[in-house]
Amino acid sequence: MDKLIPVLLSGGSGTRLWPLSREGYPKQFLALAGEHTMLQATWLRAAELAGNQAPIVVTNEAHRFMVAEQLRQVGCEPSAIVLEPVARNTAPAIAAAALQATADGGDPLLLILPSDHVIRDESSFRDAVQQAVAAAAEGALVTFGIVPDAPETGYGYIKAAPGTGVRAVERFVEKPDPTTAEHYLASGEYYWNSGMFLFRASRYLAELEAHAPRMLAACRKAFDAAARDRDFLRLDEEAFAACPSDSIDYAVMERTDAAKVLPIEAGWNDVGSWAALWAVTEQDSHGNASHGDVMALDCRNSYAWSERRLVAMIGLEDTVVVDTDDALLVARRERVQDVKRIVQQLREQERGEAVLHRKVYRPWGAYDSIDMDARFQVKRITVNPGAALSLQMHHHRAEHWIVVSGTARVTRGEDVFLLGENESTFIPVGTKHRLENPGKVPLQLIEVQSGSYLGEDDIVRFEDVYGRSG
Repeated sequence: MDKLIPVLLSGGSGTRLWPLSREGYPKQFLALAGEHTMLQATWLRAAELAGNQAPIVVTNEAHRFMVAEQLRQVGCEPSAIVLEPVARNTAPAIAAAALQATADGGDPLLLILPSDHVIRDESSFRDAVQQAVAAAAEGALVTFGIVPDAPETGYGYIKAAPGTGVRAVERFVEKPDPTTAEHYLASGEYYWNSGMFLFRASRYLAELEAHAPRMLAACRKAFDAAARDRDFLRLDEEAFAACPSDSIDYAVMERTDAAKVLPIEAGWNDVGSWAALWAVTEQDSHGNASHGDVMALDCRNSYAWSERRLVAMIGLEDTVVVDTDDALLVARRERVQDVKRIVQQLREQERGEAVLHRKVYRPWGAYDSIDMDARFQVKRITVNPGAALSLQMHHHRAEHWIVVSGTARVTRGEDVFLLGENESTFIPVGTKHRLENPGKVPLQLIEVQSGSYLGEDDIVRFEDVYGRSG
């Protein structure tokens, strides 16, 4: 039987679910529709299909440690985490995965899965993949078309040839207007384009060679010159930046004569907006759905997300309310796609809310900026057991550390010492320092920064176990 390797695509920024999903911590790392994050859920539903084959993950430099840690939490150690130095869309990302999959001389089937989708009926999904294996093994490039249940204008469509099971693709079509979407739904010939694929690695590379040779050449060059360190494979930046940016649909699927489609009904949703998340979340008798501490009085068909505090809604209909530590979104449900315009304005104004949450995750743990004003900032810092921050110094700020729980090993200049609960130390401006957690429980501390400039770019690193520079 052919070896099947899942390829998890985890490079998206997910800003359509702002303010919860942001560039620095997008939706694939969030538990939006269950106890697991969307990345974790993607692997768990594919794991049974893969047998003992570990996945290949394609992501970016900024997200690499979140990918590794979240998969570790569900017992998954990827065979490779391929890092894209710049975003070049799905066709080059899949090419890099195919090159990695064939590097040892093998030629497995690749199951291409975006890591930010919801699939409710996992059994039907796995049955569909197994049904498509034979066609893929014989050289077909199989995509999975979602049987539509509404005239959705936010998806591309696939027109399938008549028949049952895996069949030829007659054409791919762009996102339609409402009238055209109604026609597609009524005809029964069109399916939503899910972005999931199954094909042999060598066949995809051959099709790319035929239809986008410049792209494949750039990907090969980037792969051959890749740097391998720790658990990551870093594609060469110069070569990959020269690669044309294109989706697999445009670069290959719309041009090949080997495209096949298998229609499936598996409770699929790409969770591309707050309205979509409302649709896949359990609703009460009035059509309201929520997450967190929410009270709704005389509300209809509304959605609320609370991260921390109570959200109370009265007399709202078709409304979305999303409350995070540093931003609040209130929108009509039919207007939530316009959140991308808010994100664009934030970027134009160079506001941090477009990129990061108040709580920021790092390879060693996380920090939460709980208060700040001119010349001071207060952070709550969590350092994972056995983890260490870089040996660093700051030109513009001093730091005062107070341990709340756990044990800290502190390097301050030439001194190295331990701090326990309720003990503290002061790090003067310009002093080399490092914070480590030598214990077996998380280290919690409060950091008070003071100085003329408190930006995260005021860090000079001398040593770092995570390969960061700066």
